[in-house]
Amino acid sequence: MVIFKRFLPFVRPYFARLVLAGLLVSGVALLNLALVRLAGNLWDIITVQHDTDGMTWSIGLFLGLVILQGLCSMGHSYLTAWVSQHVVADFRQHVFGHLQTLSIGFFSRRRTGELLSRLMSDVTIIQSIATETPIDGVKQLVTFVGGITFLLIMNWQLCLLILILLPLLVLVAKIFGRRLKSLSTSIQDHTAAISTLVEEVISGIRIVKSFVQTQREQDRFAKQVDQTLQLTLRRAVIMAVFIPVISLMTFSSATAVLWYGGRQVIEGVVTPGDLFAFVLFAGILIGPFSSAARVFAQIKEAQGATERVFEILDAQPDIADQPGAKTLTTVDGHVHVEQINFAYDIRHPVLSNLSFDAKPGELVALVGPTGAGKTTVINLLHRFYDPTDGRITIDGNDLRQVTVESWYRQVALVPQETILFGGTIFDNIRYGNMTASDTAVFEASTAAHAHDFIIGLPDGYQTLVGEKGVNLSGGQRQRIAIARAIVKNPRILLLDEATSSLDTESERLVQEALQRLMEGRTTFVVAHRLSTIQRADRILVLDKGKLVEEGTHPQLMERKGLYYYLYTLRLNQPTTDS
Repeated sequence: MVIFKRFLPFVRPYFARLVLAGLLVSGVALLNLALVRLAGNLWDIITVQHDTDGMTWSIGLFLGLVILQGLCSMGHSYLTAWVSQHVVADFRQHVFGHLQTLSIGFFSRRRTGELLSRLMSDVTIIQSIATETPIDGVKQLVTFVGGITFLLIMNWQLCLLILILLPLLVLVAKIFGRRLKSLSTSIQDHTAAISTLVEEVISGIRIVKSFVQTQREQDRFAKQVDQTLQLTLRRAVIMAVFIPVISLMTFSSATAVLWYGGRQVIEGVVTPGDLFAFVLFAGILIGPFSSAARVFAQIKEAQGATERVFEILDAQPDIADQPGAKTLTTVDGHVHVEQINFAYDIRHPVLSNLSFDAKPGELVALVGPTGAGKTTVINLLHRFYDPTDGRITIDGNDLRQVTVESWYRQVALVPQETILFGGTIFDNIRYGNMTASDTAVFEASTAAHAHDFIIGLPDGYQTLVGEKGVNLSGGQRQRIAIARAIVKNPRILLLDEATSSLDTESERLVQEALQRLMEGRTTFVVAHRLSTIQRADRILVLDKGKLVEEGTHPQLMERKGLYYYLYTLRLNQPTTDS
């Protein structure tokens, strides 16, 4: 139960309403007990006393209590739902907000569908057990205590018959609960795996269809669903046995009460009305016992969900502000990389003893064969990751000693895989600066040579891009991404194959736009385009994570090393530039 205590801060703001709901539900329970006792008296009035006036008065009181009970029930139902939905909304926002603080490495180690399952399904399970279950527990507790009190007052011998099975009930619930928790956690894990598979297939549906793999994906999905089904059925078997066993034990106690009480009526020790009320009380007490069994099973299920969600909340970002971190307000753009090493996995180093210097306003090109570490350098410069050893400085400031947000505000990234968000073209361009004016957005799209194709669309800048920009061509998406970077107006530009999706004409236009954008800004570009490489102030040639050559295009061509080989190879393959 310790892990549920961590959820209490999200319930605390609504504690007053929750207490009111608890008072109302207590009123419902007490009125139920009063109605049962009144029903017993009414039975004696009708069958023993034959009192017409007493019967009329008792029925009127009975109806009045029913109406009052209904009003209390309406109140607590609404308040419980209100608190429940507000708590789950707050908690879900908290989890989502924490997810965004985590570093890129966290997301590279986890699958999207799994995180989505934890954010949506698991949070809902926790919300139910943290808000609705306590209110129901209050009702059952009041019912149990009130019912036992009435029974003890009426006939303590009969009451003992009902309580005798209580320790056995607790033992049975504990045995079943252990297995239910284990199965529920496994079901949640398999459900997350299904969500991940569906997300992957839908996102890559073009590849699935193109490579005729629909049956394979269907088989994978069926296998996951079948595994989940088997676990669910096993849990259903346990629940199918668990609840009836508890109910059988409880009804057995009620049967014993009816037998023993019947004998007392025959002997004249109690009235028929008292026995009638006693049996009704015994029936009502079945509710708390059965509810306790059900709640116990729900708690075990929720424990698994809670552990999965708090595993996310316990995760700490790898990249975070250190104590006393400096806020960058202005940046000249002098970047110095000093003997850095880096590995995503310590068993497989990616960069080794890498050092270079980029003066403000320089265009630095990163070239090398596939897997040389070019994109990793971009990731480190952006500070999506920190070097394992060594350091990177900006204007003499170690990036580890400046705030993450202030550094990110100085950098604009145009990745190879263009990411657009659901919404309009206008919204996606202004994503670079949410305070940018309409004019600034139009100027940025013009500079990126995107304005002409945008106004040619039926809805212009209000055209919906679709999920991940599916309604636009690759070249159009890339130009919008470049316009987004222009709107941000950064001091440092990171271009990872920024023109890879453009045809020759579009590339020429965008290169002109980038040339204007790069003026006065330090730019790092991973590029295979010959025009970009030739124009660079400095070319860094990487191979197997090491800097093997550095210089300008003429200098490197004269040395006839790896750069010369890569350049001439690409020169002899003109199709790569079309």
